[in-house]
Amino acid sequence: MVAFKLLALTTLATTSVAQNVTLRYMPFGDSITEIICWRSKLWNKLQSTEWSTVNFVGSGKTENNCKDTKYDRDNEGHSGFLAIDIANKKQLDGWLKTNPADVITMHLGTNDIVQQSKATTDIIKAFTTLVGTMRTSNPKMKIVVAQIIPLGIGSYNSKVQDLNKAIVPWAQGLNTTASPIWVVDQYTGYSGSADNRDGVHPNDAGDTKMANIWYPALIQAFAAAKADKLQALAEEEKREVAFVA
Repeated sequence: MVAFKLLALTTLATTSVAQNVTLRYMPFGDSITEIICWRSKLWNKLQSTEWSTVNFVGSGKTENNCKDTKYDRDNEGHSGFLAIDIANKKQLDGWLKTNPADVITMHLGTNDIVQQSKATTDIIKAFTTLVGTMRTSNPKMKIVVAQIIPLGIGSYNSKVQDLNKAIVPWAQGLNTTASPIWVVDQYTGYSGSADNRDGVHPNDAGDTKMANIWYPALIQAFAAAKADKLQALAEEEKREVAFVA
């Protein structure tokens, strides 16, 4: 009878916890993640869904004139940073140690192309290092990677397109069941001139487009991350019951 009572209590506790599973989501990237408003639009889009309690995480907390006092500003966007530098300096290691995540989005590579004209192969190599860091932090990390937006300045878009083409087979090669990688196309249908306020960073129309492209993949990533947590709770319940029995 004692075992039965404990089983009932444990089941009730697990059900209660399952209903309140909190997911941690890190928007990760450069200034196109930091000094923009797609995060605000994305957060608001989530508020009418079951994912309204998702906790955005990261060291960045600056308001970016989004005219939104409510959204969760936390992010790990770093203006001017190169993917190659973040990987080589192991900066993401520290950011994830401070702010662990279940789900991460990555929009990177613009500065590598614009500032230093880095080769696509070198950027992709850095991406591989960064995914390794994500999975070291959380072996079940759910990863959403963007084919990056076009630019409205200079003649950089041929290199942007080269990088975007390389991202799909790269992601397919690293995809795993435990830590899937979704690729979202932030390039197609986005105008580097009309949708950017300065040729680089999205204006309101660009922010809306980016939020809408992130959203479906993030919903899938959140669902997968929640399933992991529920499975872990179920396994813990089984261990507790087995111990009492």
